[in-house]
Amino acid sequence: MSTNTVRLHRVVRATPERIYRAFLDADAMAKWLPPYGFTCKVHHMDAKVKGTFRMSFTNFSTGHGHSFGGEYRELMPHERICYSDKFDDPNLPGEMVTTVSLRQVTCGTELNVVQEGIPQAIPVEMCYLGWQESLAQLLKLVEPVIPD
Repeated sequence: MSTNTVRLHRVVRATPERIYRAFLDADAMAKWLPPYGFTCKVHHMDAKVKGTFRMSFTNFSTGHGHSFGGEYRELMPHERICYSDKFDDPNLPGEMVTTVSLRQVTCGTELNVVQEGIPQAIPVEMCYLGWQESLAQLLKLVEPVIPD
């Protein structure tokens, strides 16, 4: 397994509850998780400890994609999410572990994401860039409060 790791930190103008829900709602994930230029399909999501998920990202330019899936290891409502995942592609071996930590602060939520075990074939800086794009889209989803 690779030891490649990315760490991201943001302060978000949204409650921990909204951010937590965005990480565990299939429709929300499909909207914010894929980096720019990709679409996402959530094939399965059972958001509970030992529950599993499956997704695929497709490059909008080329139509090529990759699929991956994993298991939820820890779910502490509005505080922490930990899940494992691995790519279906044998050229991207190993298991990654992602930990999302949420802490309420005066202006919203402090969000920390740590993803460990990124396959050697994926440059860490590309993974970091992808996460930055994903988090930018997450903010556009969770920060607006739109009344019905």
